[in-house]
Amino acid sequence: MNISFEAFLMSTGIVALAEIGDKTQLLAFMLAARFRRPWPIILGIFIATVANHAFAAAVGTWITSLLGPDMLRWVLGLSFLAMAVWTLIPDKLDEGEISTPALGVLGATIVAFFLAEMGDKTQVATVALAAQYGAFFAVVAGTTLGMMIANVPAVIVGDRLANRIPVTLVHGIAAALFALLGIATLIGFGMDG
Repeated sequence: MNISFEAFLMSTGIVALAEIGDKTQLLAFMLAARFRRPWPIILGIFIATVANHAFAAAVGTWITSLLGPDMLRWVLGLSFLAMAVWTLIPDKLDEGEISTPALGVLGATIVAFFLAEMGDKTQVATVALAAQYGAFFAVVAGTTLGMMIANVPAVIVGDRLANRIPVTLVHGIAAALFALLGIATLIGFGMDG
């Protein structure tokens, strides 16, 4: 399988699953309930995600230039295992994360999503995936698509969907994927060099 296509698929799947019940998905629900204007919210999520994940993927790509192959393998493998554990910890959203009404719906969504994503598990995953695959555009496209897969339905159908998703099961699947990726990385499967 082409490395860019594999990076795109893995990035999409991991982020879509990890995002279920994440604080940014909770933010999507809250923005939808507060503003009741789905299209500017969806566009804001997209813009914020592309900007945030492009930055994260650039950091991941930069990390690969700093570390030798063996050190990179250990850092990435352990990072993916840590992500597996982190995915199992439920997120909470602070009310203060959406207090930017002067910016309008689009501006409030961009600012709130960008800030909520800083240091979030999907941003950290984007750094690790970019370092793992060395495929900047494929990882950014995949993680952005994963965010949209998880958050667009949250904006459109709101709370009706939130109560029907088995969040624990979805987080378990995402954690298992992170763990498998971590183990595969530690044993050197799929690493270049």
